[in-house]
Amino acid sequence: MARVLNQTTYNSLLDTLHKLPFRNRVQRLQKLFPELSVDTLKCVVAQECQKRMKGSHARLTTSETVEAMYKKFINSILMNEEPGILLRLSDEVGLTPALLARSIIERHYQRDDKSKPAKLLVSTLMKNTALIDDRDIAFETYLCLLDDDEYGPIAEATKQSRGYEYEIYLRMELENSKVSFLHEDHLRMKGYDKTPDIKLEIPVAIDGQVINWIESKALFGDEEVHRGYLKDQLFSYWNRFGPGLVIYWFGYVEDLEKIHQNRIILIRDTLPRSMILMDQHL
Repeated sequence: MARVLNQTTYNSLLDTLHKLPFRNRVQRLQKLFPELSVDTLKCVVAQECQKRMKGSHARLTTSETVEAMYKKFINSILMNEEPGILLRLSDEVGLTPALLARSIIERHYQRDDKSKPAKLLVSTLMKNTALIDDRDIAFETYLCLLDDDEYGPIAEATKQSRGYEYEIYLRMELENSKVSFLHEDHLRMKGYDKTPDIKLEIPVAIDGQVINWIESKALFGDEEVHRGYLKDQLFSYWNRFGPGLVIYWFGYVEDLEKIHQNRIILIRDTLPRSMILMDQHL
């Protein structure tokens, strides 16, 4: 299944995605783009959702909007509507289920002066819905957290676990290939601040290019994502260690390397099997 997309396919995917409601989008996209990896679709959906929420969250969570959503929720409870009230409301208003549930909790626990409750309290209740004093809000929040793949404690734990999983996988692949390396924990012990996931003790050659380090990213690389990592991490690694490789395990848009032609940072969606160990040719 394809994980590396040309710009035309990627644009078509985004255009289709933006026309779909928040939930069950991956299943619908699978039917429209059967040639693409399911993991790639999931990752693109998650990243686009986060971009969309960054741009609309403030507008969708004003005090007036939250008050209206809260009243609608209470009315639905009084009308004995079937469970999934907040999930349906999420589709209606355009907030992800977890973000909507958080707004409802904040409204339910607001102070006498109508200010929001402490963030620590809200975060604690989101992590353990059994602590919420209203059983309907507790259950509805629980359903939202189970359904939301982008936001909430379950989604965050999954992302962290996935990132660590692929870092460990990369280390195992390098060990199996007899490549000598230091990982970021070793580098931090040596006093480095910004460190790649892998610093090769002996450089390797990939498609004729010698590289000195590898960065693992358990996500999809589009131009916005890649430019962000170039600014925050990758250029720092290049300045300190020279040419390197970034692996976007869930795919990327073709031709991203053209963004930084003067600084060689290769982009792949897996560790290349054609890797040449330098000591093999000494």
